[in-house]
Amino acid sequence: MAATQLYDTFGRLHNYLRISLTDACNLRCAYCMPNEKIAVTPSAKLMHVDEIFEIASIFVKLGVKKIRLTGGEPLMRKDAAQIILQLSKLPVELSISTNAVLVNEFIDVFKQANIKTINVSLDTLNADEFQAITKRGDFQKIISNINLLLTNQFKVKVNMVVIKGVNEHAILNFINWTKDFPLDIRFIEFMPFEGNAWLRDKVFSYQQMLDVIATQYNFQKIADEPSDTAKKYRATNHLGTFGFITTVTEPFCGTCNRLRLMADGKMKNCLFSQTETDILAAFRKQQNIEPLILSCLADKKEALGGRFDFENIENRSMIKIGG
Repeated sequence: MAATQLYDTFGRLHNYLRISLTDACNLRCAYCMPNEKIAVTPSAKLMHVDEIFEIASIFVKLGVKKIRLTGGEPLMRKDAAQIILQLSKLPVELSISTNAVLVNEFIDVFKQANIKTINVSLDTLNADEFQAITKRGDFQKIISNINLLLTNQFKVKVNMVVIKGVNEHAILNFINWTKDFPLDIRFIEFMPFEGNAWLRDKVFSYQQMLDVIATQYNFQKIADEPSDTAKKYRATNHLGTFGFITTVTEPFCGTCNRLRLMADGKMKNCLFSQTETDILAAFRKQQNIEPLILSCLADKKEALGGRFDFENIENRSMIKIGG
């Protein structure tokens, strides 16, 4: 295997690829999906099963060690199991982000693919609030599937997007959940994307979250892993942990190791990058895509896609990027 070439101009090694399988979802969270009706990308314009595998193989040849599958909701793809099992043949750590609505149908696939970690998006522990946030009534099914994952020895990370005036009151409920369950809760600062009505006043900051938790819990800082996006903690005598993804108030761009391949085969070198590289179009023309990958990475800015004004950001909606 070739030595890695995935360094950007700031010396950051990129060995983590996030692949979005679809921009369709069975939930309707406003911070991810614009309120207006969103057009789902037609299947002909999505990467097909073999294309995903072959393109991912090239990233692995260049040095990628970890692949995370995202969406939309990745498990909504009819060929999701086939994609997962094919990618599991690559010498990478394979993981997946999901809303867990369909997880019960994929437990055996996850095991066969040797997936160890599942990220689950969940923004409240109240069924009525869940209905209000997602416009769907799948709360109990998601809780049941999280318990199913734990029973089957998967490591479960629960991602909660915290929005002031919407769900910040639920933070303590999530901390309490870690007392008897080995969950890793990650509180995510509300980030701006197309159509999600982001305002700085809606951001509930990392420090504000810590202050809320400190009113009821003692906790200790846990050592963060290299290139980890989350600042991690554990409440005293709790089985699980919690952490904070502080993109807005304390960006962690200096240790970024992530690349993104969207469901339509376009590559972003940063969640907030203003440019995209059409990998799929070149692949379908049987062109060598390695130079395109390296050129896209070389164009990566030092921080936040070169943007420093969140108030005037222009970007795809989160569901179109894949998180």
